Amino acid sequence: MPHIKQPPHQFMVIEGNIGAGKTTLAQKLAHEYALQLVLEQFETNPFLPKFYENPTRYTFHAEAHFLLDRHRQVKDWITLHHQQQHATVSDYMFDKSLVFAEANLPPDEFLELYERLFRALFDELPQPDLLVYLHAPVEKLLQHIKQRGRNYEQSMSPDYLLQIQKTYLQHLQQHRQLPILLIHTQQLDYVNRPDHYQSLLQWIGQKYPCGITEIEF
Repeated sequence: MPHIKQPPHQFMVIEGNIGAGKTTLAQKLAHEYALQLVLEQFETNPFLPKFYENPTRYTFHAEAHFLLDRHRQVKDWITLHHQQQHATVSDYMFDKSLVFAEANLPPDEFLELYERLFRALFDELPQPDLLVYLHAPVEKLLQHIKQRGRNYEQSMSPDYLLQIQKTYLQHLQQHRQLPILLIHTQQLDYVNRPDHYQSLLQWIGQKYPCGITEIEF
């Protein structure tokens, strides 16, 4: 029987900007530790391509669709987790909806409508034991976005990615009760460099205090 490694945390979340490599890392960790894998289902959002074509018109549509999809996925995950008590890794935090809605919606729509809707649906969210945030420069994000070749993403501007990045960091700073490992990934290549991946496993395998711990690779 093959040896199954003990997962370092029962619930890990991998986060980062668009193109940061969240899904790739979550999949590698799921394979490494035989974890339950929860992935964002962006392909099912029919408003996402429309949002990139016309953000002013379709921002609320796209974010509301994401909100409902994530709510269903969270309910399914909680049910399964309570039944099996299986360690989990996800490629998004459940309140990711707030990050993108705050960055994309007018302030009154975000505060008076979207945030209230989010709080009603996600009253008490399970919190991860560790949130890993992959912090990459915009030039690297654009390179990854180009390489993966999703047509609707190819016109994404550096300014938009900077705005998302700024909102993410502001949001993370509010999670003072949560251990957050922020890894600067400018030189990190955990896909093609096994030594880089092993360094990443060592960092993720440690316990961290609540708040943000930064690592420069």
